[in-house]
Amino acid sequence: MAVMPESPASETITLAVGVGTVLGAVTGHTITDVDLRQFTGGASKQVYAVNARDPAGAPVRAVLRRDPPGHGDPARMRAEAACLRAAAVAGVPVPAVLATGDTAPGIDAPYLLMDMIEGESIPRKLQRNPEFEPLRTHLTGDLGRVLGLIHRTALDTLSLLDDHDPLDAIEQIYRDLDDPRPAVEMGLRWLRDHPPVRRPTALVHGDFRLGNFLIAPDGIRAVLDWELAHLGNPVEDLGWLCVRAWRFGAPAPVGGLGTRDELLDGYERSTGTRPTAEELRWWEVFGTLKWLVLSRFQAQRHLGGSERSLELAAIGRRVCESEYDLLAVLGLLDESVCVPAPSDPAPTVHDRPGITEILDLVGETLGEEIGPTLTADQQRQRFLMRICANLLGTAARELRAGTAPADEVGRLLGAVGCTSEADLAARLRDGSLSYSDNDVRHVVSLAVISRLEVANPRYLG
Repeated sequence: MAVMPESPASETITLAVGVGTVLGAVTGHTITDVDLRQFTGGASKQVYAVNARDPAGAPVRAVLRRDPPGHGDPARMRAEAACLRAAAVAGVPVPAVLATGDTAPGIDAPYLLMDMIEGESIPRKLQRNPEFEPLRTHLTGDLGRVLGLIHRTALDTLSLLDDHDPLDAIEQIYRDLDDPRPAVEMGLRWLRDHPPVRRPTALVHGDFRLGNFLIAPDGIRAVLDWELAHLGNPVEDLGWLCVRAWRFGAPAPVGGLGTRDELLDGYERSTGTRPTAEELRWWEVFGTLKWLVLSRFQAQRHLGGSERSLELAAIGRRVCESEYDLLAVLGLLDESVCVPAPSDPAPTVHDRPGITEILDLVGETLGEEIGPTLTADQQRQRFLMRICANLLGTAARELRAGTAPADEVGRLLGAVGCTSEADLAARLRDGSLSYSDNDVRHVVSLAVISRLEVANPRYLG
């Protein structure tokens, strides 16, 4: 870990200056012309591309990951750095750690500074671009092979990692949210009723999915984002990669790239072991439930008032996507449900355009006319513009839907003796209602699909 020189308390140090000082301590040279570009996405960490110069004018490139100032977790960042170093020794392609610390002047949060590695991470490009076509014939197996390397990593330097039962941990997060959901209770009950095979403890990446790899046409360059790494059952990582959310709209079950058998083939070549289809399904169900709960947890940072954020607020409306996926992977989705047609709009004294027409028009203008005119240097603004347009569309669809879907859900809840979805969740939890009951499946499916038709109707397509 680089030791940073102290600065006068009265001096205001920018993030760029702070990063330059850290790079200077690492390289032994004065670093100048530090330019930072923040990547879009990343709801829990701030990630920046760093471009600078050494005294000879040669380029110096790196990547900075830091916690949002004021929301730091130093122990977690130290553990992430330890994982990168241990995984590198095991042959896992990862960026080299240049420096890490609990804070530094100008950076003002736990941070990790790494080598810049060239590669593509955007799922749509990996799934569709022609330059990756030859690679796609074996990429799913390659991902299985890399997972095998991760799971064979020596654990002697990883004592910072927790080894808690992941189902207990995610259930506790869910309970602490105090947002009872029947779909989650159905998933928890099923997972408890069908415990997985135990396997020797291994390093688990915890977020091994498209978006967290850097890939070039010649192969996998780096595995990124180790912030959720822990010790546990290695099949967890394989199941996580199969979760529908990480297919990004493509049909293939493993990241939209390939089949589960191709993934297991690569893993078997790397480790000599092959998890069963039943094991993989258990961890896919778990991963779907985990993403549902973590999405709701992320949204709570905004909804609870601790961090005002358009991105986090928008995540709250996408929780129903994971509810739908969870019912589907459990085989409990009732696809016969029919969401009631919108109720007639209330009379109004106002002129047209009406509220929904205004929302549609503004959303379309932002998303289709203003957003595309922003330059590559304004990519974060483009990203936020898309979120604004999507949220306006959600608001318009909710107004159009009216009260008819909620009224029908209420009627069906009454038919199973419940007053609300929270009441149904409680009865699923205590076992007085079964998740396999057809009437329960029907009302939960209707509630989830009603939410999804408003939040993201294309997801149903």
